[in-house]
Amino acid sequence: MSEIGKVIRLGRILGRGGRTVILALDHGVEHGPSDFPERVLDAKVIVREAVRGGASAIMMHKGLAIRTREEWAGKIPLILKITGRTALAPDESAVQSVVGSVEEAVALGADGVAATVYVGSADEPLMLREFGALVGKCMEFGMPLLALMYPRGPKIRDRHGVEYVRYAARLGGELGADVVKTYYTGSAETFREVVKAAQAPVVAAGGPKLNTAREALEMVKSVMEAGAIGVAIGRNVWASADPIGMLNAIKRIVFQGQSVDEALEEVKAF
Repeated sequence: MSEIGKVIRLGRILGRGGRTVILALDHGVEHGPSDFPERVLDAKVIVREAVRGGASAIMMHKGLAIRTREEWAGKIPLILKITGRTALAPDESAVQSVVGSVEEAVALGADGVAATVYVGSADEPLMLREFGALVGKCMEFGMPLLALMYPRGPKIRDRHGVEYVRYAARLGGELGADVVKTYYTGSAETFREVVKAAQAPVVAAGGPKLNTAREALEMVKSVMEAGAIGVAIGRNVWASADPIGMLNAIKRIVFQGQSVDEALEEVKAF
């Protein structure tokens, strides 16, 4: 029976032919408030824009989900982020701790959960054990799992290198993720290797704030040409001068296959 619930929930996130544009809003835990321009320091502003811009889902931690519930509940699918770390911890202890649960996601009315694994970290065994238990819980409750699989550790020479990223994506697929989110490798050619290896649908992380809307949209176009099902993007939307326009432009590329120039027609402020 739980499989029915997973199909229904995943269908809400991956609408329109199995593609998705997820707005990521977990940055306050991962990076602190400095990532947020003053205009969007209040999370309610970002959630409202996600709804107005027609994002497929919004990903955030439970505190924000509770405090912004009037903005998203019944309007946009919630993906509850249930692992986290801060930027204040040293890189040599790169570990994401479990800070939420599938049961909490169910209680909040979420349509998915998201968890990060740093592949190659000294604490990888701990994260893999916790990830394995999470997969089991998601199967039990019919909850889709978005796995954020990021190469990070002493042996990782380049976190965006295709060999590391495709290994991380493959790990997520093999361990039971419904969707894998991982780093963009810099080109459609290399990211295609990640998509082929993953054994699960792949979305690309939006990454750091880029200088122009065109750069961000070129990344999205490249990701889609590589065979990904979409993007999970944050700063390049809500930290931009025209968040609604950026969301609409990204949707044009992801859902309609339009060119970057066509999509840029949506963006009023670059």
